[in-house]
Amino acid sequence: MIAVVGHTDLTEDAHGVVRAALRTRLAQAPAGTGALVRAGRGLPQVYGRAAREAGRPLTVVLPAEGAVPAPLPAADRAAAGELLLLAEQVRLLPYDPAVRDTVVAADERLVGAARTLLAVWDGSPSDGSDATAHLVAYARARSVPVEVVWPAGAARSGRAERAPGVRRGRPAAGLVGRRPGTYGPGGRDLRP
Repeated sequence: MIAVVGHTDLTEDAHGVVRAALRTRLAQAPAGTGALVRAGRGLPQVYGRAAREAGRPLTVVLPAEGAVPAPLPAADRAAAGELLLLAEQVRLLPYDPAVRDTVVAADERLVGAARTLLAVWDGSPSDGSDATAHLVAYARARSVPVEVVWPAGAARSGRAERAPGVRRGRPAAGLVGRRPGTYGPGGRDLRP
């Protein structure tokens, strides 16, 4: 699997050039290599479209409360719906999308499950709202190959998109330590 992480504040104009660069990179991967992304707007949506265009099977990760999907922030719901339509698999992962620390922990799990990480990253350090540099360092520390994708024309708006109510802090009870699952129609567990 090839996972993606990156800046959440890409400009609308950057979406097209980033999508083309991701599509090109995915098309070069060995046959059968899948794409992995956490559901959300912006970069996840761009990556999902690029994976489809490159003919790569897409796995989308949704937040979970126990064995059922958890609600996403309102701003991410339409994008998640599109990603689910593009996906061949859906995995549930216990995290609270309103708590930054659990979102970063979920991204760390995706990085750990990846054979390669594509980082849509301008090289800037992580801050209170953007953990891209942290995730790149996390991948490298675990010997996950990282390819930085920052094509000409990529730009950031300078303000990270954060859903209303997103906060730092401890995860809600029951959202840490549970095994993620892969579920298909009717909630059937698809794990081998």
